[in-house]
Amino acid sequence: MSPNVSRLSRHKAGIVAAAVALALAGCAQAAPDVTVDRASGAVTQALQPLDQVQALADPAAYEGPTTASIPDADIDPIDLTLTQVLPATVTSRERDGDIQVTVEDTSRVIAMDISGSIAGTVYGLGFGDTLVARDVSTEFLSAVNLPIATAASHTINPEAVLEFNPTVVITDGSIGPSDSFQQLRDAGITVVYVDNDPSFAGAQEMARQVGAVFGADDAGEALAQRIGSEVAEVQAQIDEIAPPDADRLRIAFLYLRGSSGVYYLFGDESGADQLIDALGGVDAGGDAGIEGMMPLTDEAMLAADPDVIMVMSHGLESVGGVDGLLAAKPAIALTSAGQHRRFVEMADGDILSFGPRSAQIVGALARAIYAPDSE
Repeated sequence: MSPNVSRLSRHKAGIVAAAVALALAGCAQAAPDVTVDRASGAVTQALQPLDQVQALADPAAYEGPTTASIPDADIDPIDLTLTQVLPATVTSRERDGDIQVTVEDTSRVIAMDISGSIAGTVYGLGFGDTLVARDVSTEFLSAVNLPIATAASHTINPEAVLEFNPTVVITDGSIGPSDSFQQLRDAGITVVYVDNDPSFAGAQEMARQVGAVFGADDAGEALAQRIGSEVAEVQAQIDEIAPPDADRLRIAFLYLRGSSGVYYLFGDESGADQLIDALGGVDAGGDAGIEGMMPLTDEAMLAADPDVIMVMSHGLESVGGVDGLLAAKPAIALTSAGQHRRFVEMADGDILSFGPRSAQIVGALARAIYAPDSE
């Protein structure tokens, strides 16, 4: 990866990191296939492929909020006999420039970032049993019983991390402070930074980089290929149910934290634009000229004029639900989405978590937008 591409990846990841950090201050029936939850033993019916559901004739006219959810909230490791070659010398993607780091022992790993994507990637690679702690954003089922190594403010305390006796810490620079990671290195812990670009291609590249940390390049490439093929498959299904180009839905992503008075509209290079494009929609924020994210203004909201607004579930709850949001920001009520109360919510730990579940996340959002009555 060239230095310019690497810097761009860090910039895009920083947009998502900054947003999450603000949190502090037609009736088709489900297919008969079932899956069994590893943690609880609960049986879940698998949903029909998107291209087989009864899609809305006019998704822009649909009334009311919907929820996007993944039936199986866990991550399936790749089906591969794992081979590790250690020690492994890898490139650590530091903010001040790439350096070479040698990894000798991956028996006790902590993977930390602001979206939980790195830990998800570790599990997707088949190395989940090496994780000894998690960050607060890692919420997939196989990891929820791990102790938490980060504070609610997405910061780390070196002493607290050292209590877990990790042999490797993998991060992306989205949590800090950076001095804390240097203290871990001073204590003899191997620290590796990976790129975490909020995109599907970024999820594939992270699979390769995390695989390299484990001395398992084959596993990294296998997971990268699986992510790519699954996303391509679900996008092909979405193409069958989404409106044609001339009638593409205008979709906006709002980041909300009512307790902190935080209302942000996302645009180009935010990660949300990747989701919206995969959903066959027009990124309303980007189309209105927004790059990254910006505080929500009446003018920006009216210029975006979305048909659908995507939000995080806890974010919507924090502003008092749809009614509270429309009361706090009357300009939203003037948009097509506001008039139809057309909000699509998804769990905070899922909606912008690019990684092994990228295809499932996009598929769930597509179902909530184009075929909400099929769930």
